[in-house]
Amino acid sequence: MLQPQTPPPPTDPRKAIILTITCPDGFGLVAAVSGFLNSQGAFIIEAAYYSDPDTGRFFMRTVFRSDTAGLPSLGALRECFAPVAERFEMTWDMVSAERKPKVVIAVSRFGHCLYDLLHRWQAGQLHVEIPAIVSNHKDLARLAEWHGIPFHHLPVTTGGKEAQEEAILKVIDDSSADLVVLARYMQILSPAMSSALSGRCINIHHSFLPSFKGAKPYHQAHARGVKIIGATAHYVTDALDEGPIIEQEVARVDHKYRVDDLVAAGRDLETVVLARAVRWHVERRVMINGTKTVVLR
Repeated sequence: MLQPQTPPPPTDPRKAIILTITCPDGFGLVAAVSGFLNSQGAFIIEAAYYSDPDTGRFFMRTVFRSDTAGLPSLGALRECFAPVAERFEMTWDMVSAERKPKVVIAVSRFGHCLYDLLHRWQAGQLHVEIPAIVSNHKDLARLAEWHGIPFHHLPVTTGGKEAQEEAILKVIDDSSADLVVLARYMQILSPAMSSALSGRCINIHHSFLPSFKGAKPYHQAHARGVKIIGATAHYVTDALDEGPIIEQEVARVDHKYRVDDLVAAGRDLETVVLARAVRWHVERRVMINGTKTVVLR
């Protein structure tokens, strides 16, 4: 009789490798992945998968230890896994959890989301590097300076939006950014920029949409006596504020709330929702599934 092997002692969770997969659904997918990892001597510490009956797609995220004795190098594992991936028509990636994704943050004048992200980053709650902050205003330059992060003031001049977006894309490219976060960046991205950042740009906004569009949405909501407010984080697409949703949160309000109270509650929700979306993205838990997402928490 085969005896169960003793698991290796606990270690730093970031000393791990993350394997993400999406492919057409079918028989044997989980067995193929787990069998491959077992054959390589990998010790799995986390696994989650989802089969979508509507799209016929399969999604999987597996984390296994990178410090297990005898485990091949990451490069060797990728090479060995390629035939398995090809057999099942997988779109996949295999990366070290120790690597810190590079995140460029774009902001305008409202600083609550930026303050929150920087706090979480400094506290070690966000495993990222922040090589740059870009803004169309100077208001938050001193905050970036205090954190030692390069601040790029790139205003939008009359007729100069295309040039301004090109300058932002240059900062993103020069930083080798993996992700762009619109932390209340109050500019509508052009279709060209949205396309350039497809799948790697997260936006945050209130969840009143499609109601209360335009300026002062909380004033409009207050005038209508709303009972629920919320925030939405989603990937940016050409369709304004209609990209695949990553996370949402709501809070109940009532007749006692003034406009300022609604705004304060809304900003609290925005910071929490955006932080969750960024963390799940950099932990490779979010997979785009057509017009929506699968979040393997």
